[in-house]
Amino acid sequence: MILIAIIIGCLIGALIGMNIPTIPYTYSGYLAIAIIAALDSVFGALTSSLKKNFDMKIFLSGFFVNAILAMALTYLGQKLNVDIYLAAVVVFVGRMFNNLGMIRRYYVERLASKKIVAKAETVIKQANDTKE
Repeated sequence: MILIAIIIGCLIGALIGMNIPTIPYTYSGYLAIAIIAALDSVFGALTSSLKKNFDMKIFLSGFFVNAILAMALTYLGQKLNVDIYLAAVVVFVGRMFNNLGMIRRYYVERLASKKIVAKAETVIKQANDTKE
């Protein structure tokens, strides 16, 4: 169910993205950091969905609060003439890779366990065939 919602959201986002005007350069930094924060929330949601503890309230609050905080850090950094947004980029990208690693491990373990079960079934079947 979550996967279908993600696919539909991506398609809607792509269609909207192709039909909206270009973002001005002055706002592109804010948008980039907001997208990174939002992607972090999406990967976190996928990870929690695999762990069977997904909560829509936590996802939505994290999605918007992380994006707003990242944009606020970018704004503050521009006013102070310090690249504070780099801290947000490092944290969010690090968390994305961590979540992606968890997702990858989940599917690798799942695939490996299916192969082990299939191999065990063939061994049992061969053992039963030799008894007869």
